[in-house]
Parts: sequence; structure tokens; C-alpha cells
Amino acid sequence: MWSYTSRVAALALLAGALACSDRPPGTAPEAPPGLAAVPSAATRPEVLARSFALALGDPAFRAHVKAELDRSPFREHKLPFQRFLAAERGRALAAMARGTGVATTDLAREADRAVPLEMYVPVPEHRRIWTGDANVLVATAVGDHDVPVAFDVRGTRQLLDPERPPSTPVIAVVPVETDFSTTPNAPTVIGCLGCGGLFPWPPPPPPPPAVPGLYLTQAHFVDDFEGWLKGAPEFEVHILGQKSQTDSLTDYQCAGEKQPAPYYFDQNALDWSGNVLLFSKAQLDAYNAAHPGQNIRVFVVEDDDTACEIKADRNLLNDAIKAVDGAYKSITAGNDSSSWTLKTFRRASAFQKLWTALASLINTNDELVGNAVEDVVVGISHSGYNWTVKGQNNVTNGWITLTMQ
Repeated sequence: MWSYTSRVAALALLAGALACSDRPPGTAPEAPPGLAAVPSAATRPEVLARSFALALGDPAFRAHVKAELDRSPFREHKLPFQRFLAAERGRALAAMARGTGVATTDLAREADRAVPLEMYVPVPEHRRIWTGDANVLVATAVGDHDVPVAFDVRGTRQLLDPERPPSTPVIAVVPVETDFSTTPNAPTVIGCLGCGGLFPWPPPPPPPPAVPGLYLTQAHFVDDFEGWLKGAPEFEVHILGQKSQTDSLTDYQCAGEKQPAPYYFDQNALDWSGNVLLFSKAQLDAYNAAHPGQNIRVFVVEDDDTACEIKADRNLLNDAIKAVDGAYKSITAGNDSSSWTLKTFRRASAFQKLWTALASLINTNDELVGNAVEDVVVGISHSGYNWTVKGQNNVTNGWITLTMQ
């Protein structure tokens, strides 16, 4: 039985190994040298990633990890990392303890103190070619586009290019973006992801009854605004409007992958088509009654953290809005312009220009894709689309189709 002092010393050695291990040249700039002897919130994911990589030196454990990733029902075959470590009476924690020489209880404590993490193979080609062999890296990064820190099965530390994945398959251990509370499209909740009792996916439910309102039917973006280690993008569409009777903006409605129908919107590639409600006719009528003469903005973000909450530097967001408004004389909002013969959502003047919400100091920031502006205002059209998404510095980041139905 290890004494408490011995266990703390071993954990300190593990953290110290991150600073002292061999570092093959990476394609990105070096991080600041050295890490604290006792893991901090910033270094704790690295300690866990290295421990996990060392455990993957065991062929039997690699086979177990490969099987659990393959059977995951979540998008991109993701698994909740801390739950995986504790599953099957701590099988993964025990493997990590054997690989590092650190007590299981201490590794469990570090996992509990870390931010919630998820694990998966984010690059589709890596998922295709990795067979469970030892040619694999475990990489972690806290923020999107941060330089990923990776470890091989010998614990060797290296830095990866944040924009281009390596040829070697990578298992990512990164902050959670997925809702693991229930199995997707399954009738009951999984009790234990490591137990193997996964339910087959049932047929999708019939579409809900149509709700009159503003709909998005098509979208194209020029970039996914997501670092490769964070996997597929999570685009969201927000309806922004007047906050009370001020000159500030607030968020009235969000369409995204965590939203219930009819606001469920899941775009994981550059192109999407479908039919998602952004703002119901009832919501729009209520907004117009409470804010006469005001209009709404359609704003797109790529979510990095908390679903359907815009968490971005408010100065950057305000600068982006200012640039777009300046370029198009503030005709950067819209409203229902339907008549008895035609349903249409058309350009309108935007009066509110300030986003006052504070970004989280802990969570990563969302990427600001941009403010939708009607094509006739922009002066450029794209076949099949009628609104252009303008981002920071008035850069075109995509185009979408908006309709009143």
C-alpha cells in the first residue's frame, strides 16, 4: 500500500515527465517550457492524456478501447472520458495505473478534478485506418485551434499542427461538446457505456406538424471554423433583437443540434439542406408588438462549448456587427414582409448594435460566423440562396436561404 506522500510524489513525477520527456519537433510553435509539479486545471488534461497513452501500450487495452469507440452510438463515436475510465469497475483507470505507476485512486482524483472530457477519433480517415494497433497518438487541447499536445504509447510528448492532422491516427481527449445524458434516438438511457448494453437505433420519428414562421432551408459555409482535434463543426443560428427598450441586443431563439424540434438543426459539414424553424410567426408577432419599428438579426455561430449560448468576446462580436452595419448602411436585419399572395422575409434596418453579454472566463469561445444580410443589399447573389452571411471585417463566410412558411 502506497503512503499518501508516495502517491503525491508519483503524481508529481508524472506531471514532471510531461516537461522532461523527449519532444520531437512539431509543426507548430513550442509551448512555454515546463509544467507545474502538481497538475493544475490547465495541465490536468495533459496528465490524463499521457496516462491514457501509456495504457495503450497494452494490446488488450487497445483492443478494448477500439471496440468501445466503434460501438459508441454518439456522433463521431464519441465517449465521455471520465465515465469510460470508471466503467467496468475502473478497468481503464487500472490500465492507466499499471502504465504510469501512479495509484488508481490518485488518477481517479485527477480525472474528477479535470473539466468534463470526451474521447474519440476526430479525423474520419483515422477512424477508417486505425485497427487498434500501437501506431496511435493521444492528443489534448483545451481551446479550439490551440496547439494539440500529443503522446505516443511510450509517453513521448510532441506538439501537433492545430490546422492539419498528422498521418498517425489520433485519439482526442478534449472538453465535452456532446450531450451524453441519453443515447441518441434510443428509448432508454445507457447505464454504463462499458457494459455493452447499447440499444439499436429505432426509425426516426415522423416530422412534427408545420409551425408557421421563419425557416432556414439551405446553408453553405466557406469554412467549418473548427480545429481538426475538435471534430465536426456545430453550427447554430440565433435570432437577435432589441433588449427591452435599449440599444442593445439579446438572444431570442436558437436553432441547433441540442434543441428540440422544430428548432433542431444539425449541420456537420459545409453544406446543408432541410427545413428548420428559426423563429415562429407567433414569436415574431410578439416581438413586433413589444418592439414596434424594430427588426431581428439572423446570426450564425460555430459552437465550441455551451449549446445555444453565444460565448464570444463581446468586443469582437460588436466589431463584427459594426463592420457589417457600416458596409450596408445598417440594412442588416429582417422582418416578415408577407402579403396575402406571397410569404417572404425581407431586409430591414437594424437599430440595435451592442452585444452586452459577457463571455465565460472558463469555457472556450464560439466562432463568429456572421450576420445574415439579404443578397439584394450585398449586391451579390448565389444560386439557390437569398441571404449572405457576413463575418468579421465584412468577410463573406457563407450564404443561406430564409423563407417564411
